[in-house]
Amino acid sequence: MKITPLFFSLAMAGMCSQAMANAIDQNSYANLDDVITTHLNLDLDIDFSDKQLEGFVEHTLQWQNKQSKTLVLDTRDLDIDKVMYQSQSGQWHKAQFSLANRDDVKGSKLTINFASQAAKVRIYYNSRPEASGLQWLTPEQTASKTHPFMYSQSQAIHARSWIPVQDTPAMRVTYSARIQTPKDVRAVMSADNKDALYKDGDYHFNMPQAISPYLIAIGAGNLEFKAMSHQTGIFAEPTILDASVAEFNDTQAMIDKTNAMYGEYAWGRYDLLMLPPSFPFGGMENPRLSFITPTVVAGDKSLVNLIAHELAHSWSGNLVTNATWEDLWLNEGFTSYVENRIMEAVFGRDRAVMEQALDAAGIRAQIKTLDAPDTRLNLKLNGRDPDDAFSSVPYTKGQLFLIYLEEKYGRDKFDAFVKTYFNEFAFKSLTTAQFVTYLKTNLIDKYPGIVSMDKVNEWIFAPGLPSDTPNPTSDAFDKVDAATATWLNGEITAAQLPTTNWSVHEWLHFLNNLPRDLSQAHMSELDSAYNLTQSKNAERAFAWYMLAVGNGYQPIYPALEQHLTSIGRRKLIVPLYKSLIANGKREWAHSVYLNARPGYHPLAHGTIDALFE
Repeated sequence: MKITPLFFSLAMAGMCSQAMANAIDQNSYANLDDVITTHLNLDLDIDFSDKQLEGFVEHTLQWQNKQSKTLVLDTRDLDIDKVMYQSQSGQWHKAQFSLANRDDVKGSKLTINFASQAAKVRIYYNSRPEASGLQWLTPEQTASKTHPFMYSQSQAIHARSWIPVQDTPAMRVTYSARIQTPKDVRAVMSADNKDALYKDGDYHFNMPQAISPYLIAIGAGNLEFKAMSHQTGIFAEPTILDASVAEFNDTQAMIDKTNAMYGEYAWGRYDLLMLPPSFPFGGMENPRLSFITPTVVAGDKSLVNLIAHELAHSWSGNLVTNATWEDLWLNEGFTSYVENRIMEAVFGRDRAVMEQALDAAGIRAQIKTLDAPDTRLNLKLNGRDPDDAFSSVPYTKGQLFLIYLEEKYGRDKFDAFVKTYFNEFAFKSLTTAQFVTYLKTNLIDKYPGIVSMDKVNEWIFAPGLPSDTPNPTSDAFDKVDAATATWLNGEITAAQLPTTNWSVHEWLHFLNNLPRDLSQAHMSELDSAYNLTQSKNAERAFAWYMLAVGNGYQPIYPALEQHLTSIGRRKLIVPLYKSLIANGKREWAHSVYLNARPGYHPLAHGTIDALFE
């Protein structure tokens, strides 16, 4: 889709206003007050045998400080071969550089000194097999079993593990790339992928809109492509391609509905890359090409809210971006809100409310397990890796805050505010403080006497949930609760539960709200009636396994081992490892983990290794 002149001009303007938040981005070494990168050009070979990317990245520089001759970049576990720079006169020279000792969180600061201010700089380097932002899979670890697979996960601060870059969401760059692979391997990126439609081992990419570095992404493997509409399609291994197309063929309808609510989609195409099951997240909103876990290919479209979520990021997150990872809720809270609005527009209000209710129940439970400071929307990392502070708080508490505002002001006024917000900050990064100022001017003061700034500040800066937090409820769930009570009271058998037309949401509500001390007889009766241990829906299987582990239901363990070794999505494995340890199964869980670990992503290693220390 053609980009409107307004969006295009903002995309370019965004590159010139990047330094506003660097002073408070504790996770980056970048000296944005002195110099910013406006364009990256990557020239990399994908070496599957040595599990490394090798080549160079060229930065086009824009100097902010006329006296400075130093560029500071973020790196982690990169081998730097040499650095060359182009002077303003066009000549190339060798640059002096130093690579500092590795910090466990931030990696190694790369300091490059020039004799004069450089127009461009090239860093020749290679990544290492242990790069935190890359996963390398052998053919045997893929669905097709025929070709190796490699993919990136740059969020939050992992772009620096495969590109020397100013790795902060406060800055934005356009980028281009030449990627070379074995001839039978297709490469794709978060960019224009039209050249990737021809498999020849030599691929060229261009991303004309300015994005933050965590949105630079790459994947390569035995990938085929199939279109779903004029604007959407799927890259996937052949074994899952057709099933993915059937599952996600409502994506164009989602785009059309969101365009109508929040303004025209600004990125041209919207394609999906289906990743191997080891992908540690549900999805990653890489612009133009969302990365998606195969665990949401359920066969009945019951889990497609994940696609709505990643698509929603095209407005909240990719278009309007958090300036630091302490402001993550600006990305994820808005995206969770927009996701639910998309689901309502495409699949109806009843389904949207069920998803709200499930998420609200989840956040109320999780908040009880978190330290109070980590339940604030405007998080304080205090030197921690952003991954270590990851929770559902920025997602669901942020969503509930926006639902609260919608309920107070009415959908018409609030929709107009959100649409104007996306337009005002398109292709820019902002802090929570900047958002609060904008909210006060454009909603709170514009319609006085409805919501106070004290209430806004309570939502954003205070721990926990306010006492008047929205509590979404579903009539469908009330009926499930009533049926559950009759079963637990012995009035009906498990087989007589009215499950025939239950959605996955009703099943999840049912399983998540069963007593955690359910008798073995009840567990066995349920399993016999519905074969829950062998469930093919990943979310339903997870809910059942969590219930069964807590209740000591032994028949699940062969299937649970298969679950833990066949997927790497952290949401569906980490809580199970924690529950196994808490319920006396530490030795068994550790044995399973050691077997499964080679197929997990490095981000999953970091989380689960710590559980067994």
